[in-house]
Amino acid sequence: MKIVRTTYLSLGSNLGNKLENLQGAVNLINNAVGHVKKVSSVYRTKSWGFEGGDFYNMCIEISSSLNPEKMISTVLGIEHKMGRERNSGKGYKDRLIDIDILLFDNEIIFFNDLKVPHPQMLNRKFVLVPLTEIAPNVIHPIAKKTILICLQHCSDQETIEKVQETIIRPISLVEKYNFIAIEGNIGSGKTSLAHKINDDFNAKLVLERFADNPFLPKFYADKERYAFPLEMSFLADRYHQLTDDLAQFDLFKNFIVSDYFIFKSLIFAQITLSKEEYNLYRKMFDIMYKEIAKPDIYVFLYQNTDRLLENIKSRGRDYEQNIQPEYLEKIHKGYLSFIKSQEKLNPLIIDISDLDFVNNENDYQTVLKQILDF
Repeated sequence: MKIVRTTYLSLGSNLGNKLENLQGAVNLINNAVGHVKKVSSVYRTKSWGFEGGDFYNMCIEISSSLNPEKMISTVLGIEHKMGRERNSGKGYKDRLIDIDILLFDNEIIFFNDLKVPHPQMLNRKFVLVPLTEIAPNVIHPIAKKTILICLQHCSDQETIEKVQETIIRPISLVEKYNFIAIEGNIGSGKTSLAHKINDDFNAKLVLERFADNPFLPKFYADKERYAFPLEMSFLADRYHQLTDDLAQFDLFKNFIVSDYFIFKSLIFAQITLSKEEYNLYRKMFDIMYKEIAKPDIYVFLYQNTDRLLENIKSRGRDYEQNIQPEYLEKIHKGYLSFIKSQEKLNPLIIDISDLDFVNNENDYQTVLKQILDF
């Protein structure tokens, strides 16, 4: 599991629509660097260290799993994406956006060009005033004083003025959802996505225990004989796992993310069981389904059959290698039929056929944005 640290950043802009620049930077930071937990007011100050237009400045608090080196490279990437051209020479100049790492937990870092705490922060009122607003009692790791005391001892005499306009703090998955269920066909990547969300947002992870089911390899070898015991064992295990895990919510976790929901039992049972077996199975399912907590959002990852077969082959589970395209297509139709029939499920279908959210960070952010914007 990734370590999540609290970091404070300073943002400034003195070109173009300065408020839009700050808002855009905050949104990008929330997407790529870490969850924005606090935003300060926006303050107007004269340009510092050169003759230029007035700046809009602010500070934000984020929680991030990035290490310092990755964080600074990501921040520089955001500046570049927004049109910032860094000055290769000495001195200061006008800029669309300026993002500085002020504090990284209580660590002291000197690594190449990265110095944390920021070496000039105690001399700049345009940094200390907004930082005091959101973190007055945080201890500066070198000065050994709170940010509030540091501000009181700051010798900067420049005028700083709060503006009326404010920056909207982006809402995170942590705040929007308590329970996210991720579903998809065999090989769609639902478990990989659940793992990534768990790592990045400190979620409680609930994974299907398919690998421990003794009937699964037997089912792929002889479907007619082992279909009913397989589906009943899956149903019982999913019911017990979900009721236990959802009831015992970890207070130190932000929310729950699972790589399945119990309704998948019914979808697969429709495909694998005879009519008589399915009717009996449905009676048991309906009793259990009433007792299960429903997810705030049900994410279905759609991937075309050819990609599914490639994924199944590459992950190399012996008992899956003989799965036929027709079987995957039946499962897909079963999911879509289920999604259409459930009015209160809050389903979100994401087409990931052309995405690689495991190896491509932009694709991963695309998926997260769709879940957050839903």
